[in-house]
Amino acid sequence: MAEMNFDWINYYREFANSIGRYKNDRRELVERLKKTYAKANIAMPILELYNELFDLDPFTVFGLFNRLNMPNEQRIKIMTGLAVNIGVGAEIPTNFDSIPVLNELDTTFYRFNDQRDMNDIDRLWTLFERAMNYAAAPNPMNRQALGEYFDICLKVKGNGNIKITKGLYWIAPNIFMPIDYSIIWYLLKSGIIPAEEAAQFPEIVDDIPSASYFEILDRVYTLINAGRVPFKSIPELVYNAWIASEDQNRKSRVGEKYSKGTGLPDDDVQTVKYWLYAPGQFSERWDTFYKKGIMAIRWGATGDLRQYDSQEEVRKAMMAKIDPTKPFKFSSYSAWQFVNGVKPGDVIFVRKGDNTILGRGVVTSDYIFDDSPDDDYKHFRLVNWGQQGSWEIPLQSAVKVLADISPYTDYVDKLNSLFGFEKESSEDGAMLNYPSYGKEDFLKDVYMQPEGYDRLVRLVQNKMNIIIEGAPGVGKTFTAKRLAYSMLGEKDPDRVEMIQFHQSYNYEDFIEGFRPSEKGMGFDIKRGAFYKFCRKAQEDPDNKYFFIIDEINRGNVSRIFGELFMLIEPDKRGNELSLLYSGEKFNVPRNIYIVGLMNTADRSIAMIDYALRRRFVFFDMQPGFESDGFIKYMRSFGAPKFESLINCVKSLNQAITDDPALGAGFCVGHSYFSNLKSADDEILSNIVEYEMVPLLQEYWFDSPEMVAEWTQKLRNSIA
Repeated sequence: MAEMNFDWINYYREFANSIGRYKNDRRELVERLKKTYAKANIAMPILELYNELFDLDPFTVFGLFNRLNMPNEQRIKIMTGLAVNIGVGAEIPTNFDSIPVLNELDTTFYRFNDQRDMNDIDRLWTLFERAMNYAAAPNPMNRQALGEYFDICLKVKGNGNIKITKGLYWIAPNIFMPIDYSIIWYLLKSGIIPAEEAAQFPEIVDDIPSASYFEILDRVYTLINAGRVPFKSIPELVYNAWIASEDQNRKSRVGEKYSKGTGLPDDDVQTVKYWLYAPGQFSERWDTFYKKGIMAIRWGATGDLRQYDSQEEVRKAMMAKIDPTKPFKFSSYSAWQFVNGVKPGDVIFVRKGDNTILGRGVVTSDYIFDDSPDDDYKHFRLVNWGQQGSWEIPLQSAVKVLADISPYTDYVDKLNSLFGFEKESSEDGAMLNYPSYGKEDFLKDVYMQPEGYDRLVRLVQNKMNIIIEGAPGVGKTFTAKRLAYSMLGEKDPDRVEMIQFHQSYNYEDFIEGFRPSEKGMGFDIKRGAFYKFCRKAQEDPDNKYFFIIDEINRGNVSRIFGELFMLIEPDKRGNELSLLYSGEKFNVPRNIYIVGLMNTADRSIAMIDYALRRRFVFFDMQPGFESDGFIKYMRSFGAPKFESLINCVKSLNQAITDDPALGAGFCVGHSYFSNLKSADDEILSNIVEYEMVPLLQEYWFDSPEMVAEWTQKLRNSIA
């Protein structure tokens, strides 16, 4: 965990003491704030209707330098100016980790003067004053006085527990605790205190009254004083909760930012998702959301959606808090996806009805819950909206408020084209940095000896077309993808594509073919997977591209490749031929490497033809039980029965190799035993009974005595 830094506390505490002097001279405070922003050459946020600011509360002043997405440089500049103009002698902090902030859409603790009660700002000043008194002398009388205005200010429009307790924490961080999702999750759900003790905390509802808030504080202080929690103060609690929340967010963001392509990216490779979104009934909120740069959904009564661990919990909360007679199946899906599915960098298409697109934008923030709006739209994300308009196009998944359309790649391309995006790309021309990947990474992931990897790479470089063949479970697909990444030097899924051949796969799927027109009249030419990938590679000739074909021997290769069968040969790359349907001149670029995968134990497939053999080099993958990587993995469990089972499988493979009806191509691969979290008796028994035995029954279907013999040997190895 990073080192905790609380240098900011001195400045915040002194600033709170200084600002209290302006309770009865708030116009002077406003002038000093304006002077600060003018001197810093920064535009002051709009804090009043028509920007005619004449009054404000002390918490809103604190919010000026505690806003989401505010650059630290700007934050420091404002705080430096305030120190001069308000009177603060403490050192200006430079680290602001874990300090709770306001979202950019709601930076005041009051409504503008056309919507608020005339005494709202006075009430907030009284709350501030009583909180400062309690911080100086936390006795029962001061607690009662503070509690009175805590409850009063909860009813001030534009406020709620999250906001009020943030403000209290700013002015006295060693006394008060902010109440937000990360704090509650860390305290009550992360496991730092026993479940039975967590259950004694007051129920966390949308508006926690002062009595419950103080009970929470008392319980936290009791835990701190008893040394039963991993923090010694409220700021340490907030910091630990922030770190835990950041870690949880990173884990939830794995695999969710960059363009996914069809290369089946690893979990540490981020991908872009595409969403259809309806901003209110009949999209009535679109104009408002567009101007504010947000997207928002209803169901505010559920509270912060991050408190729920599953979609089913969200659904039950909706029934309990909104309407017990409705199932909320689609609503809970949309709400769950809004907080857990959508990520910064994702693309949002705004829909109206079932045939109109209104706009396109890119998500720029994590989920924000704000209980201050008067309406039901309390769940937000910031969005950089681009062009808006009205385009008629048949929509998919139009029933839900929010729907993931990423799997429908042709449809996504069509929607992108409405806005001038011809293909998936990084937004705003940002450079994408993928995880690096090389030989050492490959050998850590794939159970192969270094000389085997070197030989495989040389074959690919020389022939450009390779078929990795092997028995079931040797990790052919896993190896092919990591071979591609290792030769690319990074895990770039945009430059790796994977498809699978089958008996019905044909030239029209692979290259191009006629398909019924979407308009219902006639036929259009639709491009296939290999055609599109070749065009992508042609536009980027300086980089390698890998096209992986799983089960290559299940398709009629000559019919699928058509006239391109000749063009995949290394000495024919770059030469052009006319395509069958369109007559378009086309070539297979020199920077594409084709990797085919073939299961040698599949009896249902005939031998592949000589034309294919001549154009591909073949690499036989053996089970990796003898590799350094697998031996290290096996021994890491410290389980003698696991090692005994592996030794038995190696003996089984020798028997399979010696059987003239089978041979080495039918050996049992190491993948059956990979990625185990433990090697206990139940897991090993399940592998034997439900994976090994059925495989033996298929291999020796005509030799039941061999099945019985080796079944018994496998069982005995783990007995």
